[in-house]
Amino acid sequence: MRSVLPSWLLRAKAAATAMAAAVLMMGSPSAQAADSAPPPMADGFGLTQAGAATGTATNFVVTVNTGQVAGPHRIRILLPSDYAAEPTKRYPVFYLLHGASDDPGNPYLAYPALTASKSMITVIPDGGKRGWYTNWLDQKTAAGAQNWENFHINQVIPFIDANLRTLATKQGRAVGGISMGGFGALHYAQNHPGLFSQVASFSGASDFSVDHLVMRAAVVATLTNVGAPLCGSSSPDCALNFGPTVSSDAVFGSPYPVLNADWRWNAVDPSTHMGVLAGMGIALYTGNGAGNPSDAEFWVQSAAQHVKDRLDALKYPYHFVDYGNGAGWGNACKGGHTYGCWAQDLVDYVPRLEAAFAAAS
Repeated sequence: MRSVLPSWLLRAKAAATAMAAAVLMMGSPSAQAADSAPPPMADGFGLTQAGAATGTATNFVVTVNTGQVAGPHRIRILLPSDYAAEPTKRYPVFYLLHGASDDPGNPYLAYPALTASKSMITVIPDGGKRGWYTNWLDQKTAAGAQNWENFHINQVIPFIDANLRTLATKQGRAVGGISMGGFGALHYAQNHPGLFSQVASFSGASDFSVDHLVMRAAVVATLTNVGAPLCGSSSPDCALNFGPTVSSDAVFGSPYPVLNADWRWNAVDPSTHMGVLAGMGIALYTGNGAGNPSDAEFWVQSAAQHVKDRLDALKYPYHFVDYGNGAGWGNACKGGHTYGCWAQDLVDYVPRLEAAFAAAS
């Protein structure tokens, strides 16, 4: 179901105004101390902070608890360097959704292109090791509550708007994602087009249709935790251990295309629902895994091509980059499903996003 602008936007704006007034009333010694630390964040919208934020004034992590998803969750926030020095200035926000088996506590998610940005805020919320940026069909698995879409859309976004000086409008908000997060970005933009003006997929899982059953199988592999036995003594910190084993049907129901049993997978498939994104800025990045089918990027490329074909049929404008084997795409990209390629994706994308935000202001 598509959303209209939710009522929390008005509440968030009022809370942000009150917080800004409180900050302006602080005495200069307190304000100077605050400049070297993360800004204060107030609980709200179902989120309760667990301890103080960690990090610097412009690159910090907030840990929150929510009834929507089991366990504590970290949110990394990157502020422009002039955020403290410009107390009346508001900034657009880029929500970057991480990939499977990652965590916003990982400092490498603060990509250089993001920390260098001087005109926008970046928020990297926890999406779980295999949360798949949706409300799971089965909420009674060993993983506990898994309402990721509720967490991000109804809690994280208004929490950020209430606590930081954001441009809390569609034109001031973008969503992008890496790998699993690429699905999440397209899924959120398609389900909530009233919230985002820009969407980007970096090596995204962008095709869940019957035309790309390999990608479905990759999702199922994270749910059934088939790689965990390979972790040995490093489990559970091993990247192949996604947590408690759950059913292949836990998130989107049956993945098997028999008698329409897989209808939920088709309903959330980004590649066949691009028409919803009319008027939105769209960017897609992919490599080719250097032609190696054992590299996830090999399969990402065909999924991205399916999305591109759909956009061409719709005659929608978009920015599409296929850097193939990575030649000429930065110094650390070999065309694979790797950090080096995504870092260069963001080098290309961030200035484009900043320009789009500036044009809309």
